[in-house]
Amino acid sequence: MDSSSTRRQNTRRKLFAAAVTLIAEQGFSSTTVDEIAERAGVAKGTVYYNFASKTDLFEELLRHGMELLTRALRAAADEAAERGGGRVDALDAMIRAGLDFVARHPALAQLYVAELWRTNRTWRPTLTRVRQQAVEVIESVLREAVAEGELGADTDVPLTASAVFGMVLAAALDWQSFQPERSVEDVHAALSRLLQGRLSGVVR
Repeated sequence: MDSSSTRRQNTRRKLFAAAVTLIAEQGFSSTTVDEIAERAGVAKGTVYYNFASKTDLFEELLRHGMELLTRALRAAADEAAERGGGRVDALDAMIRAGLDFVARHPALAQLYVAELWRTNRTWRPTLTRVRQQAVEVIESVLREAVAEGELGADTDVPLTASAVFGMVLAAALDWQSFQPERSVEDVHAALSRLLQGRLSGVVR
């Protein structure tokens, strides 16, 4: 990668970080491009050089964030497989990866969950697409678990994948907001027990 591409990526990351913090603090409509530029430490023109509009910036922010989460989930599943674990172990590893992601990016996760309920946004198609990419990582592991006999053949893979994805996000945000004194290990252990208990009911 050449130096100009590296600089642009670094600039975009700074703008994403500034935008996610400001929008989490005061909402999308109340956040201005001037404020984003000031928080990022760049000129206003730099924002428009990288993004066509504030809406475009926010849409790219959501896409970028969810792609980071998707990669983290996939890496966790792959690492579990490399250690010789089963597919349920991979699901457990993805739970931990999801918790770690929210702990590192709480404002981003909060914005993502909030935007899921707003169906009239221009970025709704992008949000739907990147959400599905993350859920499909979980679906692929569930399908492998069914094929290998770790889960019953009657497992509803799409619904179970959505439930696992939603459980991790909701539990992580609740942890960050209302039980921050708890460690990630505590939260992971609780969700792991819940996952193992639920899945044991569908194993044949």
